[in-house]
Amino acid sequence: MTATETRTPPLSPRTARLALSGSAALVLLGIGAVWWAASHAVPESTEGEIAVTINDAVCDPMALTVPAGKSTFRIHNASNRVLEWEILDGVMVVAERENIAPGLNSTLTERLKPGTYDITCGLLSNPRGTLTVIPTAESQAAISAPEMRTFIGPLAEYRVYLNRRASALVKATAALSDRIEAKDLDGARAAWIEAREPWRQMAPVAGRMGDLVNRMDPLAIYLQGQESDPAFAGFHRIEYGLWAQNSTDGLAPVAAGLAADAVELQTRIKALELTPPDLAANAADLARRVADQAAGGQVPYSQTDLTEFTADLEGITRSAMLVDPLVAAANSATSAALHQAIEATQATLTGFAVDGVYPPFSEVDAGGRKAISASFETLSTAIAALNPAIGLE
Repeated sequence: MTATETRTPPLSPRTARLALSGSAALVLLGIGAVWWAASHAVPESTEGEIAVTINDAVCDPMALTVPAGKSTFRIHNASNRVLEWEILDGVMVVAERENIAPGLNSTLTERLKPGTYDITCGLLSNPRGTLTVIPTAESQAAISAPEMRTFIGPLAEYRVYLNRRASALVKATAALSDRIEAKDLDGARAAWIEAREPWRQMAPVAGRMGDLVNRMDPLAIYLQGQESDPAFAGFHRIEYGLWAQNSTDGLAPVAAGLAADAVELQTRIKALELTPPDLAANAADLARRVADQAAGGQVPYSQTDLTEFTADLEGITRSAMLVDPLVAAANSATSAALHQAIEATQATLTGFAVDGVYPPFSEVDAGGRKAISASFETLSTAIAALNPAIGLE
């Protein structure tokens, strides 16, 4: 050591502790400053994103307006607790982001339909904000011409309905064959009427299977030899024997053939190719056919036409109503006309019942038959407007 050098005295333990404490305090202050800055900073967003900041009690902003279609939200948690952000349609969660930590951002991208939604703002007890989604030309076009994927659900639901009706027909025609084999006239009549219900409920699509229809449901009036024609088989041949001849004689092979054809129909129903336009088009076609048949009737021997028309209406309604939600969104007037036509047709049929029981069709006068025809004609027209309303024609 030279004469000019000096020794720095060592820090005392107390001074060292104070220095360390001061450094720690500076570090904590720095961390606190960073957290404060992060938690109060406006969320950085890229072009097209919508910034939403959630404080302890509210969203900023509390009201948002976006165009229909795909929107990206950047949610910034400016509160002191982990939170989630939700878009709600009533009680249904449309989209959400969970576990957003204090001071951090999270993005959410969702394709939104026009309407007014709620947005959550931290705690469930906090006031909710409002998200308004306004229509655009693109969103209106999407409503008018829905994507094919929007029909996956309706088509699947209709397939389930048809399969169940086909199973019911197989069971009912087997029971009919048993009753005829047992020569039980009254039991066979009841079984025949029961079997006709699923048959008519499937009529919107059964017409596409011409060979089966010609075996299972030919009317004598359309056959060269009428009731004596060899091709007179299926339902109406059995109907003729049970009601016009009051006998089960000779019907056992006919009933066995009908039961076998019902099994064949069930197999074909399972493999049936259905397209979105079919749901309304097939229903409209059947309604028109019923309108044409109402004057003369479609079950001439049993006279249970009113029961048949009711089953027709059920099948028509089930098919048409599967596209109604899409139609209602695109054209409310077209949807309203459908509902009105269904209700009017049902009211027309119900009006003939006496103590809940339909009379024989022979007791329905010309005016009544004309009213039934007109109601189904109006229904056919209403259903025919569905496909054009959603861009399927």
